[in-house]
Amino acid sequence: MANFDSGLERLQKRLAAIPKKVKADVQPALLKGAQDMAADMKRLAPRGDGDLIESIVVTPAGSRTPAHSQPGGASNVPDNAVAVTAGNTKVRYAHLVEYGSRSHINGGIFAGTEHPGTEASPYFWPGYRLNRKKVAARIKRAVGKAVKGNSNGN
Repeated sequence: MANFDSGLERLQKRLAAIPKKVKADVQPALLKGAQDMAADMKRLAPRGDGDLIESIVVTPAGSRTPAHSQPGGASNVPDNAVAVTAGNTKVRYAHLVEYGSRSHINGGIFAGTEHPGTEASPYFWPGYRLNRKKVAARIKRAVGKAVKGNSNGN
């Protein structure tokens, strides 16, 4: 019978063996890639009153993303990662701009009135797609450089 955990265990051992210095040396590439993505997202976002654009932020490892941010709401960014999010406590509609909304009958103080829906104005995922290959290449170069530099006993 095959041991299905052996692949995961091998990966975990390899990741644990990566020196802290190599991980630290890759952080600038992660941060720069996220900043490039965020800049394009801001450029693609509808102008409006500027609140949506201001809500697009980069959150580094070890920090917490803003409450009500998309995708996924507030969460802790793990080591060796960076998060780009849109939305905050003031801008709770980032996903509605990205995906649009269908017409519906309102509730609350406007109960019974009809909302006509909104057109999608994608900015988040197009900004991601514009940058993903370039960012991946930057990170790979940084990893390679860090590993080579670390293999000399650093």
